Amino acid sequence: MTHNIISCRPSSYGKFQDKMYEHLPKLGIRYLELPLPKIEDIKILIKKLELHGLSVASIEAPCNIQSKNVVDEFKVPIDIAGNLGAQRIFVSVHAGELDKEVVYERLRRIGDLAAERSLIVMLETHPDLVTNGDVGLQTMKAVNHPNIRINYDTANMYYYNENIDGIEEMKKILNYIEGVHLKDTNGKPRTWYFPTLGEGIIDFKKIRELLNKRGFHGPFTIEIEGIEGENLTLAQTLERMEKSVDHLRKCGY
Repeated sequence: MTHNIISCRPSSYGKFQDKMYEHLPKLGIRYLELPLPKIEDIKILIKKLELHGLSVASIEAPCNIQSKNVVDEFKVPIDIAGNLGAQRIFVSVHAGELDKEVVYERLRRIGDLAAERSLIVMLETHPDLVTNGDVGLQTMKAVNHPNIRINYDTANMYYYNENIDGIEEMKKILNYIEGVHLKDTNGKPRTWYFPTLGEGIIDFKKIRELLNKRGFHGPFTIEIEGIEGENLTLAQTLERMEKSVDHLRKCGY
């Protein structure tokens, strides 16, 4: 039986991110999606990860696709991902007013760099390249590179779109998904409501079933961005994470 890789973003711990390193292993979570560290901090970071038995599944990196130098600039996160043993790089890319053909060509060149190190670059479920399933599919077909794929954010589909079914949107891009952000929502567009997993409308079980059937087993990355206006204590933050992990277990992750 193939096990799913469950990861976590530090931001899920809010202002208590320093507690993540000792808390996650207690919950059976051994992987992280980390913001791009500075090169000079990598050795210290690796020691800290080893101390707590944690590994980096993915890193988050900037990707200013509108910069003429974006391909050269992206060599840095490529190298850092390799040093940390991460297999995926998570990026948010916005074409803006730039000609889409230029965007696609630059992404292909970034994909070539990633391929040299056996890495996958994942485009976040954000406007204007992966706003929804249709837009994401158009982007994937246009870029047409095996190392440029999609990170499916379960809540962002609802945040950026109206009157959609997240599962149906996911099905449109199912074969291009190489990373998932497990994030719950009340389903209301442009509403900052991302609670404990299992307290919103997201069908995490169905998402796992569809992706597992396709042969994808992670990383599934926990991302809890909270609810607008809340101010959780440390105890509440830890409890939220514990309940979220418990819900994922019930959903077969």
